[in-house]
Amino acid sequence: MLNKILYADSGADNAQDMLKILLELPATKNTQLSILRVVSPKTTKETEEVKEAAQSNIDDLVTKLGIDKDKVSYIVEEGDTKTTVLKVAQDTDADLIIMGSRGLGKLQSILSNSVSQYVFQLTDRSMLLIKDDIYVKKLKRVMVAIDKSPSAQYALDEALSLLQGYSDAEIFLTRVNPDLDPNLALSKEDIENNPILAPAIAKVKRMGLDYQCLLSGGRPAQKICSLAEARNIDLLILGSPERRPSIAKNLPDIDRLLGSSLSDYIRIKAPCPVLLARQEV
Repeated sequence: MLNKILYADSGADNAQDMLKILLELPATKNTQLSILRVVSPKTTKETEEVKEAAQSNIDDLVTKLGIDKDKVSYIVEEGDTKTTVLKVAQDTDADLIIMGSRGLGKLQSILSNSVSQYVFQLTDRSMLLIKDDIYVKKLKRVMVAIDKSPSAQYALDEALSLLQGYSDAEIFLTRVNPDLDPNLALSKEDIENNPILAPAIAKVKRMGLDYQCLLSGGRPAQKICSLAEARNIDLLILGSPERRPSIAKNLPDIDRLLGSSLSDYIRIKAPCPVLLARQEV
């Protein structure tokens, strides 16, 4: 499913390390990787020097990650980082954009001109965001947020595709029902027979992957983050539907810019890297 990855490199070590982890998975063996460096517009002479330095930085990163250079596209673009990432993702037809993130909340993101927040707002592609203060040594615990929406089902499919052939990970299928009493004790049988979780369990079993199921009440965004922290999750995957009509694709939605959606809350608050799965239509 992840045939083409665009990595927008800002030099952040944690994001680079997460990229290396993903590229070591069996499922990404034949993935086409594009590494993007964006430079600020300058005079002609300065621009050439800066572009050469950016090209060298990409080359150093490829060497650091131990990637076959023949399998990587180097892209150095001049311009505004936010719009350039969006344009290159479109040009390369990327299935996934990987970026570092400062994890800024709400109004901070707008006032600080957050690149990752802007790209998340306007792209229709899946994104993997890695906050600067989060380090993942190995991919062992992967949480997938499950509900009855098509985007959640796509998130599960993307998780299973990513982990295909990888036996070291355990999937945590997580359902948070706001109508359920968060203090209610549920048996394993009750959880696995839950009408939302049961089909997801069947998919995971067919893949032969280890799994656990988590079912709880409460406010979904907050509860998902707390469960991820309690279980030391290495990667959280959830569906993030594209809800804007075509006429509004290039108009920022102020509610989502301010972080009021579930995806935005988790993007900001999750204690681990977050893959926001979007199925392009």
